[in-house]
Amino acid sequence: MALWKEPVKTSAATPEATDLAHIGIPETKPVAETPVQPAPRPAPAPAPGKPKAESLIAPDITIEGKIEGAGHVRIAGSFKGDVNVLGDLTIEPGAKVTGSVRAEKVTIAGELIGNIESAAHVELQQSGALTGDLKAGSLSVAAGSRMRGQAEFGWDDAKNGNSAHKTHGHDGTAS
Repeated sequence: MALWKEPVKTSAATPEATDLAHIGIPETKPVAETPVQPAPRPAPAPAPGKPKAESLIAPDITIEGKIEGAGHVRIAGSFKGDVNVLGDLTIEPGAKVTGSVRAEKVTIAGELIGNIESAAHVELQQSGALTGDLKAGSLSVAAGSRMRGQAEFGWDDAKNGNSAHKTHGHDGTAS
C-alpha cells in the first residue's frame, strides 16, 4: 500500500506537466480566448428621399481650401476658397466665406465675398451681405440685407443649353 498517488501518464502529458503533477501542483494551461466580435452589419442603402448629410464648420474655426461634394454644408466660422456642392450651402450669421459658390440652394445670413456662379435658389437674409455677382434660378431678399454686384435670376438657361450645375474648365468650356 502506497502513501502517495502516482501520477497518471497520458500520451498528451508534457514533461513539465508530469513534473508539476509529481510535486502536487495541478497543471494549468492558458486558455486562448477568441475575442467576441459583433456580426458585421451591412451598410444601410440610402433610402430615396432621405436627407443628405450636413457638414459644419464651427464658429471658432478658420479653414482655407476647397469644398466639393454631394452633401449640405453649413458654415458658422470662416472659410476661404471655392465651394462646389450638389446640396445646400448655409452661411450662418457672423460667418464669412471668401470664394466662388456653386450649390443647389444658398442661404446667406453672414457674409459672402465672391460670386455665386450657379444656384437653383438664393436666399439673402436680413443679416446677410453679398459682395459679388449672383446667378440663380430664383432669389429671395429680406429687408436689411446688403448686396454689391450684379444679379441674374429667373432666366431659364436650360433652354439655351446652359445647365445650372455645369462645371467649367480653366479654358471656359462647359463639360
